[in-house]
Amino acid sequence: MDLETYARPFRNLRAFLLALVFAGAGIALNADVKVPAIFGDNMVIQLGRPVPVWGSAAPGEKVTVTFADQTKSAVAGADGKWRVNLDPLHADPKPTPRELTIAGKNTLRFNNVLVGVVWICSGQSNMEWTLQKSENGADAIAESSHPNLRLFHVKKTWSDTPRDDIPLENSWAWAAAAPETTPKFSAVGYYFGRALLNAFKNNIPVGLINTSWGGTRIEPWTSPAGFAAVPALAEINTRVQSVQPGTEANKTLTAKAIAAQESWLATARAATAAGKVIAPPPEFPKALRPLSTDMASRHQNPTVLYNAMIAPFVPFAVQGAIWYQGEANRADGALYYDKLNALIASWRAEFENPAMPLHIVQLAPYKYNDTVTLPKIWAAQERFARDDKHSGIAIINDIGNIQDIHPRNKLTVGARLALLALNKTYGITQVKCDSPAPSEIRFERDSAVITFGNTAKLATRDNAAPDWFEIADASGWHKAGATIKDNTVTVRAEGVTQPAAVRYAWSGTAEPNLRDAATGLQVGAFTHGEIPLPAEIAKLGDDAKGFQVLYDLNPLASKGHEVTYNVNNAAKFAGKKIKRVAYFLSLTDHNDRDTHAVVSFDAFAQDAKKLGVPTKNSGARFQQNVTNLVVRSNVRGVKNGSFARGNIEFWDCNYSGANATKVPGASDQLYDFGDGMSTGRSPGYGSMQIHNTAEKQTIIAYNHWSEGKNCDIGIGNQTGANKNPDWTFSKSGSSLQSARLLVLVKTE
Repeated sequence: MDLETYARPFRNLRAFLLALVFAGAGIALNADVKVPAIFGDNMVIQLGRPVPVWGSAAPGEKVTVTFADQTKSAVAGADGKWRVNLDPLHADPKPTPRELTIAGKNTLRFNNVLVGVVWICSGQSNMEWTLQKSENGADAIAESSHPNLRLFHVKKTWSDTPRDDIPLENSWAWAAAAPETTPKFSAVGYYFGRALLNAFKNNIPVGLINTSWGGTRIEPWTSPAGFAAVPALAEINTRVQSVQPGTEANKTLTAKAIAAQESWLATARAATAAGKVIAPPPEFPKALRPLSTDMASRHQNPTVLYNAMIAPFVPFAVQGAIWYQGEANRADGALYYDKLNALIASWRAEFENPAMPLHIVQLAPYKYNDTVTLPKIWAAQERFARDDKHSGIAIINDIGNIQDIHPRNKLTVGARLALLALNKTYGITQVKCDSPAPSEIRFERDSAVITFGNTAKLATRDNAAPDWFEIADASGWHKAGATIKDNTVTVRAEGVTQPAAVRYAWSGTAEPNLRDAATGLQVGAFTHGEIPLPAEIAKLGDDAKGFQVLYDLNPLASKGHEVTYNVNNAAKFAGKKIKRVAYFLSLTDHNDRDTHAVVSFDAFAQDAKKLGVPTKNSGARFQQNVTNLVVRSNVRGVKNGSFARGNIEFWDCNYSGANATKVPGASDQLYDFGDGMSTGRSPGYGSMQIHNTAEKQTIIAYNHWSEGKNCDIGIGNQTGANKNPDWTFSKSGSSLQSARLLVLVKTE
């Protein structure tokens, strides 16, 4: 066979593969000029910024864009893609509809195009919530004819890779606001846009792009550039970089995977020829599997909503974005701050807008299973708005319904977002947009004195005294009263003489009343200071020195198999060598009798999760001795002092009363300090017990924590005929008015 004959099939194959590549990339070799669906009749083009116009055409084809006395041309590249940038446009004294033309082999004409401002409206269900379902929605719809307010709605869909376009058959193309177009549009978005339209003295048009999806997390809306920009999200970034075609990580992993497969294939062929058994092929690397394989809900994986619901209109010129999301990320706490930074970093990069604002809505109070996770994400949201000079936060703790995760009052939400845009984005400083926030907090004798910024005078929305304040001393948090003088609030609680911490509205169900007297903007939740360690811990003597709080828990309020700590400092101790661990339990019964115990011993684990309540997620399962026990308690019968050893029973599962571990003196009939785990059910009953085995005593017991107020909790041996010394089945939490469990650690 000559060389020409030999090469012909490969040339044909190459041509075939090239055709596939062009087809896969959406490139037609003899194509008409096309643009993404974000370009259309009735659209709004952003003023004051370069305006990208882009699309596809036949490779090498010249494409000319004409708009507002500008003409720009580009030549489609080998991949068929082209782009021009129109020079920044200015608003007309009177909005004037124009035609945008894009000409190549064919000509596209888009009519009734206005120059104005364009905003993205994104998030989960509270952003998606439609005008027709909002409070007074019918009246708003009837009055929604605003020719200069234009709406575009993006279809809910996801993709493992960035898409070039939005399918218009499921999206809503640009349309003027009217009773026919507004009912199913985002209520928050509509009210935001309407407020801007009414505020602009020269009637500047407003365009809104609604791209939202109920129940979604923040990670799917973020592009790879965002995760790469935030070191705290390195784990997500590694996964995204590994699977994203074209990255160095992906190229390396792909090359290794192909080499492994080729090596196996050669070996398999040789084995077949020799009549030998073929070994299984190498497993496909997990890092190269599509992101959508990581979770059952495919649309919840990093980047997949960005790819399908943002990327198709990147880099359309936009002013900024409003964001109402966070319920799905509620458990993130402080980490949500980093995820907000990743989101806006990604959008600023993709839309080529370094100053792009992200005005966010703080989540409304709601009756979740616990009251402590919402305040933590509120703090993360406020921190983001405080640190990002281009962005702001709308506090809405006065407009919700703690029984309804979807507050129907979307008018106030949209209006407060518009205040942020008018002040922070458009520089109209006479518009007040920021809620009052503490500028100085000091402790004076028995009081916390808080001076607020962003206000000259505070008031309450119900004319009552300020509510939802608490102050703390070494005994913990106490409900407090408060008085107002101009922009200062003084907080006191009966019996607290040395306050060290103060907080406001620090509960997921808090609907507080403090606000700015002039604007009505609400004060958001905050916490300041640290609670001193209880004085009882000092009774450990020399061993008390150096202990720091790892976890702080209210056992009576933490119902569920997975507990929620009031304080969780696990991240603070990551990578540190833990030398000692201590547990402090304080109980107050309905007769106001206080009992407590504190016990310390050598650390039995270095993973901070395993030192706390042994829930299923903690991975803690211990029935073992601990050494160098120090015990202090005011409970009669508990032996105080130092002991060579004790034991712990930490597990999430059920257990038996038999002395399965042969602890000397343990019972085979009652539950005490020799019980055995029954691992068949997890999570099960649950045991967190510390014992002084030499004295045959329970020191601290916290069992069946999923029952909250009906948990089994106690100090010392439970006494009485046929009662279990370790408080199993006692439901003793029901006899208490308060409880506090502290886990402390001492590091080397």
